[in-house]
Amino acid sequence: MKNCSRILLALSMVVFSSCYPDGKKTEPAQTKKQTTKKTATLADFKKIKGVDNVQEVPFQLFTKSDSVRFFVAPDKDAAFMKIPYGKLDNYYGFEEFDDFYSIHYSIENNISNSIEAFVLKSEFTPSFDLTLKGVNLYEIRSSTYMDKADFKDKSFARFGTVEEVTRDEYNAALQSKVDEVFTKNPDVKLKGNNWISEENGQEQKIQQYENLETEDGLLSYRYIGHSNFLGLEIFREESIDASNSYYVFYNPKEGFSMDLLTSGYPHIVPSINRVSSVSNNNDVGSDFLVAQYLPESKKQINQLYVNFTGFKFGDERKAFWINHDTLYAEVYPTNSAPANGKKQRPAFIKIQLKSSIF
Repeated sequence: MKNCSRILLALSMVVFSSCYPDGKKTEPAQTKKQTTKKTATLADFKKIKGVDNVQEVPFQLFTKSDSVRFFVAPDKDAAFMKIPYGKLDNYYGFEEFDDFYSIHYSIENNISNSIEAFVLKSEFTPSFDLTLKGVNLYEIRSSTYMDKADFKDKSFARFGTVEEVTRDEYNAALQSKVDEVFTKNPDVKLKGNNWISEENGQEQKIQQYENLETEDGLLSYRYIGHSNFLGLEIFREESIDASNSYYVFYNPKEGFSMDLLTSGYPHIVPSINRVSSVSNNNDVGSDFLVAQYLPESKKQINQLYVNFTGFKFGDERKAFWINHDTLYAEVYPTNSAPANGKKQRPAFIKIQLKSSIF
């Protein structure tokens, strides 16, 4: 019996030893790969010619981070450095990779000291993808109410409300549009380079269509249509030498008067003698104008002008009133822009005026 016990004990020791060679328990091998990323400096980035014409930039990038990472290559394992975000910094995008954008960046806004860097898509939003999320729609730069200009109050709240709405709400509201629809007057024709109005076989020159010399340069006129309510023809006056354009109202028998014009496509509500417009400001944001029309004198009294800062209007013709207080419009964030065949993301807003302000 003793011999059997000794044999079993010996066999068990052999099995135990085979599991742990040399009778020692070993630790699992370390499989984690230790990687160390090099910290880049500005000297590691490729020097390039700075951007001197923003119009040639494929797209711009925007960020809400306090700092961003500049990589020396479009690779997450490449060396990088952190750059503090500056309000005056411009991030000009040129190429798109799987996870990166390539950018041209001017150090301290010095165009002669520019570099190429690669930034993570997760840290930036391209201009064509900007939305109204986080935008203060109430923010304004200035306003003029009943001829009283105000450059201190930076909110639209005292005049009414502004809110983003869905495309479905915008389209549904369009069915209740109360704006006048302009029609083409068959008696207004383009003859050569001149617009003429024909009545009883008599032709009256309205305006020169192109190459009209003025103190502000060359002008051209584009016919918009006839307003039955105003009894006037509407033209868009465009300056070749400036980015400004105006909509002028013209009576062929009397000429046009500077007492009635808008900077954006006119939206007329006949039931309350209202002439209004929305347009993009050449400086910042967009303009919203509401005016009272005086039928006897064919003049307008500007009641409210507001310069919004957070958005620009899309197609001015697509704005519309559904009643005396509520205007819908298609808009884009202020810095939004199309790029490389990619369209901007449109948004839609509703401006509701306080019924007591007029």
